[in-house]
Amino acid sequence: MQLAVNIAVLASIYALISCGYVLIYRTSRVLNLAHGELMMLGAYGLFTTASLFGRHPLAAIAMSAVLALVVGVLVYVVLMRRMTGESVLAAVLTTIALGILLRGAMVLVFGAQEQHPLPLLGFENASIAIGDARISAVSLTLVLATAAVYLGLWAFLRYTVWGIRMRAAGQNPLLAAQRGIGLHAIYALAWGLATLTAGLAGMLIACDAALDQTMVMIGLKAFPAALVGGLDSLLGALVGALVVAAAEVLLIYYVDPLLSDVVPFAVLLAMLVFRPWGLFGTREELDRV
Repeated sequence: MQLAVNIAVLASIYALISCGYVLIYRTSRVLNLAHGELMMLGAYGLFTTASLFGRHPLAAIAMSAVLALVVGVLVYVVLMRRMTGESVLAAVLTTIALGILLRGAMVLVFGAQEQHPLPLLGFENASIAIGDARISAVSLTLVLATAAVYLGLWAFLRYTVWGIRMRAAGQNPLLAAQRGIGLHAIYALAWGLATLTAGLAGMLIACDAALDQTMVMIGLKAFPAALVGGLDSLLGALVGALVVAAAEVLLIYYVDPLLSDVVPFAVLLAMLVFRPWGLFGTREELDRV
C-alpha cells in the first residue's frame, strides 16, 4: 500500500510539471528546456510572498500563483515572441540560455541554502494514514491539485473560447491566423498557464520537503514523462508520469535508491527505441520537429 501511495505522489509531481511541457509544445511547437528553472522560480515566489505576508497565507499563495502566471506571459512577450518564425533549434537554445540565466539569478538573490516556506505560512505538514500507508498533508494536496489542474485544463481546452483557439493555433497556426485568432496572445497564454502549473508544482514540493537548487533536477526528470506519454497529449503526460514514477519507485525499493536519477531517462530511451512519438503522441507531429 505504501508503494502505491509513493507512486501516486511521484506521478502527481511529474504530471503537474510535464503538462507545462505539453501546453507549450502543443501550442507553439517549442520545447521549453527552462521549465525546471521556471518551476523553481515559482517556489521562490512563494517563499518571498510567505516572508512578506505570512500572517495571510491564502493571500501569499494567491499572489505567488499570479506572479508565476505573469512571469510566464512576460517570458513570451519579452523573449520568446522574437523566436516566432525562427528555427526550432534557435527557440530551444533560447530556453536553455534562459534557464541558465534564471538559475544564476536565483542563486545571487536567494543564496544556495535550503529554504522552508511552509513554516512561514503557519501551516504544519501533518502525516495522514491511508489504510496501512501514510502520506503527508502537502503530498495529498499535491495529488488533489494535479487532478484538479488536469480536469481544469481539459474543460478549458474543450469548452472555452480561448481553449478552442489554443487548440486551433496548435493544429494549424496559419489557418487560425487567417480566421482572426491572435497567435501571439494564444502563445502568451500557453506560456502563462505552463509556468503557473510548474510554479504550483514547485510551491508544493518546497512545502513538502525543502527549497534549494536541486529542485531543477525534478523538473528535468519530468521531461521524460512528457516524452514517454507524447508531447502533444495531456492524457499522454498523465500516463507517462505514471509509467516513469512506477518504474522509479519500484526500482528504488527493490534494487537501489541511487537509481532514482537514472530511471526516468532509461524509460525514455526504451520508449524512443520502440515508439519515439510516445504512447499517445502523434507521429506526424514528431516528424515536424
